[in-house]
Amino acid sequence: MTGQPKLACRNVWKLYGPGAETYLDKNPKPAFEEIKAAGLIPAVRDANIEIRDGEIFVIMGLSGSGKSTLVRCLSRLIEPTAGELNFSGQDLRSVSAKEMIEIRRHKLGMVFQHFALLPHLTVLQNVAFPLSIQGQKKTVAEARAREVISLVGLEGRERNYPRELSGGQQQRVGIARSLAVEPELWFLDEPFSALDPLIRREMQDEFLRLQALLKKTIVFITHDFDEAIRLADRIAIMKDGAVIQIATPEELVLSPASDYVEEFTRHIPRAKVMSVRTIMTKGKGGSGDGILESAIIADIAELVVAAKTPLSVVNEAGETTGTISEDEVIPVLVGLGD
Repeated sequence: MTGQPKLACRNVWKLYGPGAETYLDKNPKPAFEEIKAAGLIPAVRDANIEIRDGEIFVIMGLSGSGKSTLVRCLSRLIEPTAGELNFSGQDLRSVSAKEMIEIRRHKLGMVFQHFALLPHLTVLQNVAFPLSIQGQKKTVAEARAREVISLVGLEGRERNYPRELSGGQQQRVGIARSLAVEPELWFLDEPFSALDPLIRREMQDEFLRLQALLKKTIVFITHDFDEAIRLADRIAIMKDGAVIQIATPEELVLSPASDYVEEFTRHIPRAKVMSVRTIMTKGKGGSGDGILESAIIADIAELVVAAKTPLSVVNEAGETTGTISEDEVIPVLVGLGD
């Protein structure tokens, strides 16, 4: 991932409690215990994140870790106590409340755990609603709404009301509504956590399909590591309001920055995150059309084991860079490749 930062936050804090707004003036870099001793709640502590154009950036942590508060700071749904927010070269903390509303209306999309659909409006009307708020004509708004309804697989449901839809279908309406404004940056706060496991997996598939088509810049919150490694280009792990580590799923599992991250990732099967380039034998040779270096072990293991002889590995340019065989894959599958 080589895109330029779409959104950057630098030294962002969010404290709650009496005197929170002035506390950092006297204590610019307080420890967690100092903040608590002062009677304040450290929801976000000195967060530094750069989200690249076109990537899926996942923020995760246990309940109370600060992930949802950080995302609300990034979009200024709540005001940070301190720090900088830069969106496409614009300082978000310097814009007026009115300007921020316009940015949210035209450039930011948001999907939350609770669908928040308007029950008295049809699917078409719900999806067209943010466009009508922008002042678009009804015919134009509904034409765009029909496009995104089709995009999320709900064509034919335009006249249904939310109560007539399943949970997964309601979430698709929420996704369509947020996409209708063609956002530059898309925030999703645990959008699938209220769904049952089968529908959740289906929605993850749908999400990846949409991203392959639209290539949005996405900030995605989850507490589910399986969901994170399936979706993320990079992951930020949070604890007690602080960002502990930012890395690819593979880097987090193989090179955790702390005992906390190591424990957080301990039960993730390595085959789900390790890439071919990590275990392949470099050089020429091998048979077959070539397995991509970036392929995940779990996705190619069956093919490699069935081959019985080493297969060629190629880079994105199609150049042979090595081989991979069952001797390298099987230890990872059985948990010996840590």
